[in-house]
Amino acid sequence: MTSIIQMFQSRSSLIWLVLRIPVVLFSLSFHEASHAFMAHKLGDDTAKNLGRLTLNPIKHLDLIGAICLFFFGIGWAKPVPIMTRNFKNPKRGMAISALAGPVSNVILSLIGLFLCSIFSKILGYDYEAGILKIFENNHGNTAAFLLCLFFYIFHITNLLLAIFNMLPVPPLDGSRLALLFLPEKIYFGVMKYERIIMIVFLALLFFVGFDLIGKVGYAASDGLFRLVSKIPGLSGTEYAPAVLTNLLYNI
Repeated sequence: MTSIIQMFQSRSSLIWLVLRIPVVLFSLSFHEASHAFMAHKLGDDTAKNLGRLTLNPIKHLDLIGAICLFFFGIGWAKPVPIMTRNFKNPKRGMAISALAGPVSNVILSLIGLFLCSIFSKILGYDYEAGILKIFENNHGNTAAFLLCLFFYIFHITNLLLAIFNMLPVPPLDGSRLALLFLPEKIYFGVMKYERIIMIVFLALLFFVGFDLIGKVGYAASDGLFRLVSKIPGLSGTEYAPAVLTNLLYNI
């Protein structure tokens, strides 16, 4: 509890959380709507008929999952209901519908990555040996900085969301892909206990796993920024994550 209080007492953490609010609401909604859209395209209108084929966050948010995403960078929304019997090929339909969510977050993450890199250049960010100069003003242009920070948060939040949801743990999307490889009797036998499995898994994550997933996500993000920096005109943007974070704590 003390750490959370300290977080709200920190101006930099408040800025991070405020910018993350619209990112979380949109990213979770887009993730679940992608499940519903793909299921609809494959012949199952269950989610559509229940109003889940929408970007309205009220239809998708799970309170605990959203809170976890705000504070730990890892979270979830209410699962989209899917009736596999409505698919021509139930196994394949379930796998593709499940995969649609994480893939949508990967796409959003890449959009955030490119926009963060592009705007950092357009707005006058000059990277030299990891030091950021903004319009030759030591304090920088706050609006420009917040814009780039927003796109960075958009990128990293969606990347972590994709990684987390691809874990093969019920009821996460990665577990739905297991239907392609496991006999249905075993698969559905395990899924009967998905609520218990999820509770145990979250307890383990709380004590040992959140940092590990975060490290994987941030390492992947650094690698993606290095790749983007190879694009002509975007050289030097591999420093963006470190520099934006440093500026955040000095704004």
